Amino acid sequence: MPIIKSAIERVRTSEKAQARNASQMSEMRTAVKKFDKAKVAGAENIDDLYKAAISAIDRAHSKGLIKANKAARDKSRLTARYNK
Repeated sequence: MPIIKSAIERVRTSEKAQARNASQMSEMRTAVKKFDKAKVAGAENIDDLYKAAISAIDRAHSKGLIKANKAARDKSRLTARYNK
């Protein structure tokens, strides 16, 4: 544990950011998994789940959690599954 006050504050801030980022990434992964399960099961609400998954990917990219190419790749694969 740091001794300097600014370092202590930075550790606290980093922990908050890490928790926020982990939550956001988990939300993104969950949205994609929900869409995949619904697609396999042939559920009725596929359109809503697709939009939610795309939105979650875009949100993760806008917050800097994933890079642009990963966001584009994930959305492309999701769209391919959606149109199948």
